[in-house]
Amino acid sequence: QVQLVESGGGLVQAGGSLRLSCAASERTFSTYNMGWFRQAPGKEREFIAAIKWTGAMTYYADSVKGRFTISRDNAKNTVYLQMNSLKPEDTAVYYCAADQGILFTAATMSRSNKYEHWGQGTQVTVSS
Repeated sequence: QVQLVESGGGLVQAGGSLRLSCAASERTFSTYNMGWFRQAPGKEREFIAAIKWTGAMTYYADSVKGRFTISRDNAKNTVYLQMNSLKPEDTAVYYCAADQGILFTAATMSRSNKYEHWGQGTQVTVSS
């Protein structure tokens, strides 16, 4: 079973940037579609971005499109989330997740129940 460990969270001022990393424990990482979600206090878990196992396709939530970029390095078993122009409303715990499914569409990858494996999360706090 793949284990996922997020890192890179922290406190940043509005307008700043952070890059989150998610390291996977297995060499089969390159066969997983990967996603990033976030959850703010009192709110449901929210889809942020997804990337196909090949790296050739990505999807983003409208709330982060143009500001966040998902990427992956299969040689390093790592997926990244570059976050620019951060806003206070981006404050949340950010989770990466892995999916072994074949289907890769915006509708399917935005559902948290599509993913079989989850990291423990990393806190991102954006101050105004």
